[in-house]
Amino acid sequence: MAFPWILSNSLALSSSSTCNFLPWTLPKFQFHPSTRSVNCRCKCGLSAEDDLKFVLHDALDFSGIDTSHARAARVGFCAQIKNFSDLERGTSITINRGVDLARAALQIAAEDDSLISHSSVPLPVDDFIERLDTLSMGYCSQYSSSFRSSPENFLDCLERYLYLNKGFRRTSTRNHVEHRALYLNSVLTHRSGSVTMLSLIYSEILKMLRMWGVLNFDVEIFFPHDSHSSPRGYLKQKSKESDQSHIMTSQSLLVEILKDLKNAFWPFQLDHARSPFIRAAEAAHCVTGANNANESASQLASAKAGRHRLQRGVWTSVHFGDMRRALSACERLILLKHDPKELRDYGVLLYHCGYYEEALQFLKHYRDTEQSGLIDNVEEDAVEKLVVRLNLILMEVGWSRQPKHRNILFNNSEPW
Repeated sequence: MAFPWILSNSLALSSSSTCNFLPWTLPKFQFHPSTRSVNCRCKCGLSAEDDLKFVLHDALDFSGIDTSHARAARVGFCAQIKNFSDLERGTSITINRGVDLARAALQIAAEDDSLISHSSVPLPVDDFIERLDTLSMGYCSQYSSSFRSSPENFLDCLERYLYLNKGFRRTSTRNHVEHRALYLNSVLTHRSGSVTMLSLIYSEILKMLRMWGVLNFDVEIFFPHDSHSSPRGYLKQKSKESDQSHIMTSQSLLVEILKDLKNAFWPFQLDHARSPFIRAAEAAHCVTGANNANESASQLASAKAGRHRLQRGVWTSVHFGDMRRALSACERLILLKHDPKELRDYGVLLYHCGYYEEALQFLKHYRDTEQSGLIDNVEEDAVEKLVVRLNLILMEVGWSRQPKHRNILFNNSEPW
């Protein structure tokens, strides 16, 4: 299902003084038109009939943060996915040639790097592409004898090269993964990464070997769903029906990369048993029967301390993520046109940032595109309550959003 949207190009809006990471009093705000012309229409060929607008880049621009490198990286990401046909979306990552998955992953890393570092130079994407090529060439020089051996021995040699000789390893648990393990450039540098990143690197080596004519059999990558195994190659001719759930397609890989980032930086980290949306909706008092009453005093104290740290621009609290990177992950997931729920999740983040009009637009568009038979009743009820609240806020006489302090979205001081 396709969804129409464009990046914001007409208004840069100020945001709230605080984000409601837990149910505190809702602040009021005021719109401020931008004095600069920002032309940032997405290059993905998406329809703009509903005029849905992304917020992140313009909001940061308005706060005085230069987003030129972040915007360029977003355009680079869009350039990779703009011709994402249904066939290419379902193509295995080991044989896909329509989308450069490694370059798309590096453009994701480049945008987030610009958002948090405010560097005057962009992330050198081409240099890391060259590192991948060098990694493939290294296998050829060390294990050239495997080209004449059986497919099983070839794959054993490849895994020995990747996991032993080069020392790539998977980070431990999904909920507490190191943030650098989620970005391809960092994984290539530190050789420690998520299962998604290791699968991508494995597939890139296979694709290069196939392009060089040294791989003459069909191979798939087994993507493990446990918390400790590493990706492994296997001969496709010997695959079983049960292996299908472990095959990564081009779309599922990009979705997995972005969902890992979204979950890691989601600003509501308590209770991973519930969906990110429910945690955010509960913080907005839009979920009945919430678990807040059952939370321990230490949890609430930790949450309050984390909120105070974020207000001072410190982004290292384990209980509160990074609103900037959570928003950027949501925007890219929406661009992938993978799941209407991404519109809903982006909308609830905008609500907590004080972008009420935009939040209402995305939530309404989600309701128009949702498949009601597949929606969880608790989540559906939370969406309805949030829409009602947004309508009431926007109907308030004399409603304004003039912050006394900057929203955490605009804090650019870092602890390092």
